[in-house]
Amino acid sequence: MARLIYSMLTSLDGYVADENGNFDWAAPDEEVHAVINQMARSVGTFLLGRRMYDVLVAWETMDTAGEPQVIKDFASIWRAADKIVYSRTLEKVASARTRIERNFDPATVERLKESSARDISIGGPDLAGQALRAGLVDECHLYLMPVTVGGGTRCIPDGVRTKLELLDERRSANGVLEVRYHVARTR
Repeated sequence: MARLIYSMLTSLDGYVADENGNFDWAAPDEEVHAVINQMARSVGTFLLGRRMYDVLVAWETMDTAGEPQVIKDFASIWRAADKIVYSRTLEKVASARTRIERNFDPATVERLKESSARDISIGGPDLAGQALRAGLVDECHLYLMPVTVGGGTRCIPDGVRTKLELLDERRSANGVLEVRYHVARTR
């Protein structure tokens, strides 16, 4: 059975984007990107909210010539994985191996976990919040950036309560702290 992993870059005060929607402060350096790639290598399917898809779809056609190896690696990981975009408004996808789902259905995601040989990543705080509420998320991998932004889009939406068990922590040279948690079953 595959693990469902919520992985997100977040400010120390718990935001993925500031009040203006900016997230440039969260750009990972090569060391942090390599850690993210390590986790992503186990992923066979990305579950994405519309906004997260709009950000990540750039990896589909990005010219990686002359880029650092970590950039080339993530582009390869992205292109090799299946993608499911949860959106009520997206009409057409701009990436291969991608389909649109109009609604998040916990039973369908549970079946996907049971049938998948590779892990599943869930991206986007709203979508992850739905999966956390449904008791589907197995692990949270958070990359705490050494910055506070004071408001914006929360990494974990209000109203989500869950018990976490620390699995691992890693500090990078630039001050980013990766924390990996097991999510206790609530259902």
